[in-house]
Amino acid sequence: MSDSNDVGNFLAGLVIGGLVGAAVALLMAPQSGEETRTLIKDRSIELKDRAVEYGQDARARAEKALEEARLRADEALEDLRERADELSQIVKERTETIQESIKSAADVAVSGDAGEAKQEPPEVVG
Repeated sequence: MSDSNDVGNFLAGLVIGGLVGAAVALLMAPQSGEETRTLIKDRSIELKDRAVEYGQDARARAEKALEEARLRADEALEDLRERADELSQIVKERTETIQESIKSAADVAVSGDAGEAKQEPPEVVG
């Protein structure tokens, strides 16, 4: 992208330099004041038209770049949503596994406590 900016800057400098050179040549040319004013007016109209055209081109490129950026952002957002859904599913599955493990451990603990409760405590001799 910086290469296109460099080329654009070079071309803009070339056009502006050419126009400045033409204006200086007009002012230094041996002709009447009326002819010079007419020529400067014509050249300024050309310059204005070129500037408008250049501005429209720049605007079109900016709009295209903006649209591409929006598309990339939408794609990234969709990818992020998919990853979030995947992670949510993984967390849900692991939570269910942990809950089942806790329930199994609790069942074993309750079964073990019940078996001990049926046994009589040893007598204390003293």
